[in-house]
Amino acid sequence: MTTATDIDLLCINTIRTLSIDAVQKARSGHPGTPMGAAPIAYCLWQRFLRYSPRHPDWPDRDRFVLSAGHACALLYSLLHLTGVRAHWPSYPSTDRLAVTLDDLKQFRQMDSRCTGHPEYGWTSGVEVTTGPLGQGVANSVGMAIAGRWLAHTYNRPGFDLFHHNVYALCGDGDMMEGVSSEAASLAGHLALGNLCWIYDDNHISIEGSTELAFTEDVGARFAAYGWQVVRVGDANDLAALSDAYRAFLAVDDRPTLIIVRSHIGYGAPHRQDTREAHGEALGEDEVRLAKEFYGCDPDAHFAVPPEVPAHFARNLGQRGEDAQAAWEASYHAYAAQYPDLARQLDCQRSGTLPPDWDKNLPEFPTDARGLATRDSSGKVLNAVARQVPWLIGGAADLSPSTKTALVGDLSSGSFQSPAYDGSYAGRNFHFGIREHAMCAIANGIAVSGPRAFASSFFVFTDYCRPSLRLSAMMAVPVIYIWTHDSISLGEDGPTHQPVEQLPSLRAMPGMVVIRPADANEVVAAWRAIMPMRDRPVSLVLTRQAVPTFDRSRYASAAGLARGAYVLADAPDGKLPQVLLLASGSEVALCIQAYEQLREQGVAARVVSMPSWELFETQGADYRDGVLPPSVVARVAVEQASGFGWERYVGSEGAIIGLAQFGLSAPGGEVARHFGFDSDHVVAAARAQIARCR
Repeated sequence: MTTATDIDLLCINTIRTLSIDAVQKARSGHPGTPMGAAPIAYCLWQRFLRYSPRHPDWPDRDRFVLSAGHACALLYSLLHLTGVRAHWPSYPSTDRLAVTLDDLKQFRQMDSRCTGHPEYGWTSGVEVTTGPLGQGVANSVGMAIAGRWLAHTYNRPGFDLFHHNVYALCGDGDMMEGVSSEAASLAGHLALGNLCWIYDDNHISIEGSTELAFTEDVGARFAAYGWQVVRVGDANDLAALSDAYRAFLAVDDRPTLIIVRSHIGYGAPHRQDTREAHGEALGEDEVRLAKEFYGCDPDAHFAVPPEVPAHFARNLGQRGEDAQAAWEASYHAYAAQYPDLARQLDCQRSGTLPPDWDKNLPEFPTDARGLATRDSSGKVLNAVARQVPWLIGGAADLSPSTKTALVGDLSSGSFQSPAYDGSYAGRNFHFGIREHAMCAIANGIAVSGPRAFASSFFVFTDYCRPSLRLSAMMAVPVIYIWTHDSISLGEDGPTHQPVEQLPSLRAMPGMVVIRPADANEVVAAWRAIMPMRDRPVSLVLTRQAVPTFDRSRYASAAGLARGAYVLADAPDGKLPQVLLLASGSEVALCIQAYEQLREQGVAARVVSMPSWELFETQGADYRDGVLPPSVVARVAVEQASGFGWERYVGSEGAIIGLAQFGLSAPGGEVARHFGFDSDHVVAAARAQIARCR
């Protein structure tokens, strides 16, 4: 190992042996990559990373993302040895290390901070949840975007508040996943010079050598994306690694890929290649052999020589402490000179909103024809963005259709490299036709301070699913705006008409789905969305115009905040004979049926149910008040798979939904073909009343 002192070797080998011991005690996990990549991580953290272990939430810290999340024992060992402190509310006390030696000994066990893959919000020092390959590197692009945007929006002469870098350690699996290619392509286009991916090129995957399926020239691919490509021939060469990191720091007009050739399970017997890929411990005999190879005591377990944390503290720790203290002093002076900007940054750090942020939201007059909820949402989005300057985002090449462009003086143009006549202060993002990366990037932005929104057609959530799932798992408040929400979009046909997407997103724990019925429900939806700090939202909107209800005749749209509410009720306070339940555009259909039934002497209740998730958080009294248990005649109407509506209509209730894909025709014709008209709703309501008699 070139230019490695004895203390360097001791630190690297301690990272290795801690990782080996954690995996061996759990009899589960991946020891090989931590062993092979330990010098890569050590060199970065000890010599280059701007990071304060005592303040792991410092806004201008460098970010380190372990995209190869299966190698998490490496990260946990680093967090322990560098003395990173606890700061997440998930800890019972912050007066402790983020990862203790006991946590390492309980790797992959119940309640340990050392989970099977890194989890954001649970273990301090984990910047994002990683594990599904490709997600971490895509998140890192969002972090780098956020860094650029924060710098160009808030830095002022003499106040360089934001100039941090983002590093991501990735492997062969990350490079094979499509989301990483999408994200890398966009990062190259945006010339994100604050982004560095470190590719641990160890040529192994579960089925064996990567030559079975992956033989491309990765460096040439990234050079074509517009990245700087640096190669290190031996992961154990600290001098070459240091030169590679310096090469990254010397370039500001493009991201950098450092390709490091390593051998998985360096120093372990050759059988480690297969065991690492399958997530198996080495076994006691091989653990002893590996430790002997590293010059460590083979009989010692979870050994931490006192020189190791002391060495980290003198370098990484002191460097980070000095940088963080200087930043805090600068920020106090900045706040005195630019109080309005400082208040914005304080809101971002705390996840709060400015006072009266919603005071200028539009109100929409009664209109029998109305407008598409995508159109009303576009108006509300711009009104919100005027009061919340850190609300930023865009669409996957569809902002004219999803109505998500910030216009006028709000936009500051597009977020774009100056090479393309843009500005990194722009609030409109052009993700290109990269839906999966868009959502992963939005997650990276969201964990960095700004409030992110992302948009596409609803059917394309199928391309985004892993990133959406991680939004929900991390509980980050990304706002997803999905339009063209049903078969009523019409002529594009079944390939573009969502059917199963609504129930599938409702099945995702932590994802709030809101499908508003008219323009004023859209306003109420945004009022509900913006204060949410700990969950993502999918706002599902129509392409076609829907009526704007007469709220003097029907209930206030403010009921949306509770997930479901009585929009139209039986006259004179009578108990209704039948409940008509719907979301989105089908609420208007239920109102038509309600009026027809009323003329026929039938007492009906229309319940608008824009968000099941919000409704289920209400108390039983409220839920029973909206859906009286004694009224068992019920009809649910939704232009989607009926899956899940049984919860609200019962096993014998009527569900007017879809059990097949759509078809290509004008939207109104498609809806009528599948029975979405008031006559069908009335007939179903009468049949339910007759059944219950």
